[in-house]
Formats: sequence, structure tokens, C-alpha cells
Amino acid sequence: MSTPDTFISHLIELRQRLMRALLAVLAVFVCLFMWPGAGAIYDILAMPLLQALPQGTKMIATGVITPFMVPMKVTALAAFMIALPYVLFQVWAFVAPGLYDHEKKLALPVVIGSTVLFLLGVAFCYFFVFGKVFTFINEFAPKSITPAPDIEAYLSFVSTMFLAFGVTFEIPIVVVVLVRFGIVTIDKLKEARPYVVVGAFVIAAVVTPPDVLSQFMLAVPMCLLYEFGLILARFVTPSRSAAASEPGETPSA
Repeated sequence: MSTPDTFISHLIELRQRLMRALLAVLAVFVCLFMWPGAGAIYDILAMPLLQALPQGTKMIATGVITPFMVPMKVTALAAFMIALPYVLFQVWAFVAPGLYDHEKKLALPVVIGSTVLFLLGVAFCYFFVFGKVFTFINEFAPKSITPAPDIEAYLSFVSTMFLAFGVTFEIPIVVVVLVRFGIVTIDKLKEARPYVVVGAFVIAAVVTPPDVLSQFMLAVPMCLLYEFGLILARFVTPSRSAAASEPGETPSA
């Protein structure tokens, strides 16, 4: 098969994979929209905040279509996260034929591990961090004010926090990949511990709200996950050269 034909066939396959992934997300979205419903899903997302606020406090919506659009966005986000394993399977099925055998052995665990760790980061943020942070903020706030959080601002806040904690939980994967490809040694990573600690608190100060508690609750897991990555990296054999690791090896057809 000529090169143009091969390129076109790859584009066709890519389109098919993308369509399957989008249809999977859409199918989950429709199911969630029917039950339990977009409003109920947003209520679940807002639960940590409402539990920390005075009893009877409700959120507000300042936009005309905000009460409709924000729950729809939350439902779409939930649908994507539920369908994420299938979406990543489609990505894997597209790139796997072009990988060497030694790359496949590393790529599949990395894809699975990064997905699990990202979801664990989101869960840690929702079930543990939000409750502590919102309670701290509510107790610190003056008694003369009545809190009335906007639902769109809340969605923006939790999305940023979910992304921050999800990416943070990927640190062990990053450490393992760096060691596996010989980019850096375990000894060098150990020597970099003081800089990692400082960097963790700087990053936490940038991406979290300006309160000490949320910054601390992001920076400490970053440091612990870095140490966990060092432990995992001990079981990984550094690659001298990707090209020379398995002489004569060719990508799968």
C-alpha cells in the first residue's frame, strides 16, 4: 500500500475511533440525563459545599439560562469521566499497532495507571478536601454576611480543583516514565527532594484558593506521591536506548 493510501486509511480509522468514543460519551450522557437527571447530579456535586454552609442555605444562579446550562455541563463532565476507560481504549487501539513490543509493555500499564490515579485524585478532592476546605472557609467568614454561592462560579472552582488534584496524582507515573526511559536516575530524583517540596508548595499556592488549608492539602499529597513514585521506580529497569533496546524489533502491523 502506498504512503498516501496508508495516511488516508489512518485518518479513516482515527475518525472511526473518535466517533465511537463520542458515541460512548453521548450514550452515558443520555442515560444520566434520564436518571438521575442533570439537576440531581449537580446537587451531588454541590453537596460538600452545602453541608459546610449554615442549614437551609441555597446556591444562586445569576444568569437567565444558567440553571439549565450548568447542570448540563456537570452531566457532560460526569458522562466523560464514566466513559473515560472506553475512550482511552479507543486511543490505545489506534496507537498500539505502531508501537514496538517493549513500548506496548510500558504504554498499557501507563494508560491504565494514569486513568486510575486521575480518578483517585478527583475522588480524594471531592470526598476529603472539599469538606475540610469549605468548613474552614465558612468558619473563618464573618458572621455578619450571608453566603450565597453562584452555581457557575462553583462549577468553575470545582473543575479547577478536580484538574489540579487529578494531575497531581499522576506524579508517580511521571517519575516511573522518566526513570524507565533513562531521562533521569533515581539518585538524581532523590537529590531533587528539597526542590520538589518547594515546588509543590509553590504550585499549590498558584492553583488552589488563597487559604493555607487547601494549599497544604495539595502540596503534601504531591510530596508523598513523589516518594511513592520513587518506590515504584526501583522496580523499573532503565532503558539505555529505545532504538537499541530490542535490536531488529519492528512495530506491529
